[in-house]
Amino acid sequence: MIEITLPDGSKRPFEHPVTVQDVAASIGAGLAKATLAGKVDGRLVDAGFTIDHDSSLEIVTEKSPDALEILRHSTAHLLAQAVQRLFPGAQVTIGPVIDNGFYYDFAYERPFTPDDLEKIQAEMEKIVKEQLPVTRSVKTRDDAIKFFRGIGEEYKAEIIESIPQNEELSLYTQGEFTDLCRGPHVPNTGRLRAFKLMKVAGAYWRGDSNNAMLTRIYGTAWLSDKDLKAHLHQLEEAEKRDHRKIGKALNLFHQQEEAPGMVFWHPNGWAIWQTVEQYVRGVYRTSGYQEVRGPQIMDVSLWKKSGHWDNYQENMFFTESEKRTYALKPMNCPGHVQIYNTTLHSYRDLPVRYGEFGGCHRNEPSGALHGIMRVRAFTQDDGHIFCTEGQIESEVTAFHQQAMQVYADFGFDDIALKIALRPDKRIGSDQVWERAEDALRAALRAAGVQWEELPGEGAFYGPKIEYHMKDSIGRAWQVGTMQVDFMMPERLGAEYVDEHSQRRHPVMLHRAIVGSMERFIGILIEHHAGNLPAWLAPVQAQVFSITDAQSDYVREVAQTLVDKGFRVHADLRNEKVGYKIREHTLQKVPYLLVVGDREKASGTVSVRTRSGEDLGSMPLASFIERLEAETRR
Repeated sequence: MIEITLPDGSKRPFEHPVTVQDVAASIGAGLAKATLAGKVDGRLVDAGFTIDHDSSLEIVTEKSPDALEILRHSTAHLLAQAVQRLFPGAQVTIGPVIDNGFYYDFAYERPFTPDDLEKIQAEMEKIVKEQLPVTRSVKTRDDAIKFFRGIGEEYKAEIIESIPQNEELSLYTQGEFTDLCRGPHVPNTGRLRAFKLMKVAGAYWRGDSNNAMLTRIYGTAWLSDKDLKAHLHQLEEAEKRDHRKIGKALNLFHQQEEAPGMVFWHPNGWAIWQTVEQYVRGVYRTSGYQEVRGPQIMDVSLWKKSGHWDNYQENMFFTESEKRTYALKPMNCPGHVQIYNTTLHSYRDLPVRYGEFGGCHRNEPSGALHGIMRVRAFTQDDGHIFCTEGQIESEVTAFHQQAMQVYADFGFDDIALKIALRPDKRIGSDQVWERAEDALRAALRAAGVQWEELPGEGAFYGPKIEYHMKDSIGRAWQVGTMQVDFMMPERLGAEYVDEHSQRRHPVMLHRAIVGSMERFIGILIEHHAGNLPAWLAPVQAQVFSITDAQSDYVREVAQTLVDKGFRVHADLRNEKVGYKIREHTLQKVPYLLVVGDREKASGTVSVRTRSGEDLGSMPLASFIERLEAETRR
């Protein structure tokens, strides 16, 4: 007798071993039809998996959190089968699930082209209609190598040769196609409905440029056509909002090969930067932070003490002078500890809060660079709090409130919180990590918020809260962080004197709200599609005349607005008004002030918005009140 325990706690007895599909059928025909896979004792398995002992079972349907990954994994196999049908001799290599879809790398006598994708897509749809059963089999390592070599799959055989000899390997077959895979997969190809091939790219075998060049085909897969269409629409919107295109069109910044992963800021872009920086500087002041500044390079001995040398050196830049090796700082924290250490602090001094717009350099792979979103030189709104363990909860709670207000002011109101937990590569004992992780959980409970936990994704020196904000087209961006660090203060000798006159190491909280300034500005550009709100716009208003007769008044209006602290330009070119309106609208200037003889005589301005709304004539003082209200923060 076998007893199966379901998620609701109910138990179902069976006289013989049963498959996941059998259990679903015993519950109801509707569930049997909906079953994609199962989760037996917490492990994902195929619907055809046989349960031969008392177990807990969760039936996986399209409503389950695991469904999408299973569908995408199975769609990758669908792609590989279609390619081999159309292009005999093509070898499949690896085909993992990635964000929003999957890819598969192929070895063939020629690279595949975008034109090939249409044919492959059509063949995939044909295989779906065939509703081929997907079955699992098991082979020894040596038998699997022999099998794949026998069907001409040399790359698969090479993959298997790197697997330990005593491993049993699972193979999945659908029709004439068989692939090495851990699974699980859908019961049959008919369950795969909403997918689209997106693009082709080159990829070296196993990521090594010394190896053969393969063709990588990317695809996306979803639970429904509605979800697929929504994703494709999001991609279209993202293309329109690409910060690199908008940055060029609005003359905000540029990048060039002589400084890979670095940014040349133009006046308009630097105006946005300064607005963001001064806003965050105000948060520093009102939150009790003292602004500091540390060196850009420091001797490697300091980075060895901090733990960066052992855990982060592959991402660091180094230089030498007078037989000493220095590192460009990838992070600001060791420098802030040095500032803290210049004074002997009492427990009464804590918490000590430092903030810095700190420039950092990280040696990111060239293939990972992406506009100003992923760079090698960047500036953080970085802060560090030195406090007692008993102060962690109140400091983290206060930071959370600050961060949520900042995101709201920048136009983001959908924020998800996640706690990234201890990674494999870390410093400190498990007991210290448990204290740090529990402290973050306690602080979020005190703040009354929900969170998700991310095992293995913490920094090497401590766990962290991550703030993920959703933009106007539904994409999530990880920005702010709050990290608890028990280790670095001890490693770098930071101390305070407690109430018993004993020296202790403070806890160090690493915090940032916007994170990388470059990346955050890129997110802002894409979130607003370049139509930045008036308080952020590099040029808040353009003043221009109808004829030269109003030039002096245009200058007077523009200067009055500049004296009030607004970013305003005067356009005195001998061009038609309609041309100027179109040009400045395309430059996404929030307000266009048109001045003719009537406005000059009455001391007014005719106001239009970049959206085309005509607000009519108004006294200059009234417009100033309007702009002040929009830009007040």
